Amino acid sequence: MGNNGMMIPILDLVVIVIYIVAVLALGLLSVRKVKLSSQQYFLAGKSLPWFMVGAALFSANISTIHLVGLAASGYNEGLVWGNFEWMATFCLIILALVFAPFYFKTRISTLPEFLEKRYSRGARMIVAIMAIMAALFIHIGMSIYAGAIVFKTFFGINVIISILIISIITAIYTVLGGLKAVVVTESIQTVILILGAIVVTVFCILALPAHGITSLAQLREAIRPEQLSMLHTNSRVGLNWYAVFLGYPVLGIWYWCTDQTIVQRVLGARTESDAQRGPLFAGLLKITPVFIMVLPGVLGYVLFKDVIGSNANETLPVLILKLIPIGIRGVIAAALMAALMSTISAALNSAATLVAIDIAKNIRPELSDRQQVNIGRVSAVVIMILAIAWSTQGGRYSSIFEAINAIASELAPPITTVFLWGVLWKRGTKQAALITLIFGFMMGIVVFILDLPVFGTEKIITNKLGIHFMMQAWWMFVICSLIFFTVSLLTPKPEIGKIEGLTWKNPKQILAGKPVQGLSDPRLLAGLLFAFMVILYFIFR
Repeated sequence: MGNNGMMIPILDLVVIVIYIVAVLALGLLSVRKVKLSSQQYFLAGKSLPWFMVGAALFSANISTIHLVGLAASGYNEGLVWGNFEWMATFCLIILALVFAPFYFKTRISTLPEFLEKRYSRGARMIVAIMAIMAALFIHIGMSIYAGAIVFKTFFGINVIISILIISIITAIYTVLGGLKAVVVTESIQTVILILGAIVVTVFCILALPAHGITSLAQLREAIRPEQLSMLHTNSRVGLNWYAVFLGYPVLGIWYWCTDQTIVQRVLGARTESDAQRGPLFAGLLKITPVFIMVLPGVLGYVLFKDVIGSNANETLPVLILKLIPIGIRGVIAAALMAALMSTISAALNSAATLVAIDIAKNIRPELSDRQQVNIGRVSAVVIMILAIAWSTQGGRYSSIFEAINAIASELAPPITTVFLWGVLWKRGTKQAALITLIFGFMMGIVVFILDLPVFGTEKIITNKLGIHFMMQAWWMFVICSLIFFTVSLLTPKPEIGKIEGLTWKNPKQILAGKPVQGLSDPRLLAGLLFAFMVILYFIFR
């Protein structure tokens, strides 16, 4: 392989084409006998069991960005980037115990709809717009760019052509099939994705003896200091342990507990128990990427640092091309396609839902079911076109994985603030929510412009002020929380009848509100998962 790419072996090409056709057919067949009402199209008819909810949560999150970006980050800094995976487990526990019961009981179709019930119509509209922007800039745009880079490296296909191929295939089954098509394809893609990542990891480990490494001690000598450690104190990329524990929950609660792209799967659960156990299953799955996505990057440093050099985003493609036999390589390329398509389809479906239900139906309440589905389809196409345009800007960031989290840190703080304090504090008012969202949104735009950088070449907040994106998220959350509490206390209390069933009476009620329902009780499962995570952090500290 040169930088100009390579010819695709016929066997690999056949595997990839069969895979793409199979996914398209499966997505469309899953809804062929179903009359697509708006609930079917947007929420899969509320029919999803817990394992499908969990698998779909996992695959909607894991994308080509993870496969490529985590390997690159493992190559550069090591397992410390795995905190984005393991800390997600704690946020999924919060989703299961704190948020999911309200989301399920209120029978909402979108997350902004919950904010209208808790606060006001204005809060709903602002969060819907912010969520559409997140889908456009983070979930779809950056995923398309990551996929295009991989396909250029592997197959020498022009980036723009790659972007168009990926976009058209994914848009077809998402626009026509809705959430059921997305979730059915995601469940299968999760399996392919994990198997592909495991294969790369196994081949990396098998290659170590040929490079004179037969023990853990020899591996530690061959890598950079702290490359196998999860908790750092002097991280050059701002991932110190305190930044992870303070900053990640701000991003994580926004992403895992309030972002339509992710939580839409929970809204489609068939029972409240499924809505709670699904996120816990996803939390268990989120332990694996550290070992099958970040670790291969660390091993890539040992095996091929002379080939990869300073171009860390080449880590995964180099590992696959150097270690994986032809044929299996096609399966892994298909896994990369799976990751990419599941993330884009998830974001596209949720953005269409937000436009149809939160914006169009809010402005014109008389819209019929069929009109809503049609608006969803048209908006999905428009959002896809805008995302394609933005995806061409991906090269402005040093690392794809850092890009999505840096953009998220500018959007997340006000949304996390109004959702978290909204369910935990009955005194939070609609005026406070509106002011917090508007101020936080404006603050995020300013930070985005200063740190892209739109003007000049230096990232002002990160480099000049020395505040990395994780701590930016934390400090913006603190500012938004101060605004929320201050305005709430200065404005009239919400009416008790209006917020009934939308907030916890007190934090104790979350864990002790009703008797434990056997060994499968979500609170018991969450406790076991929490304890397991603490043990893992102790081992890999």
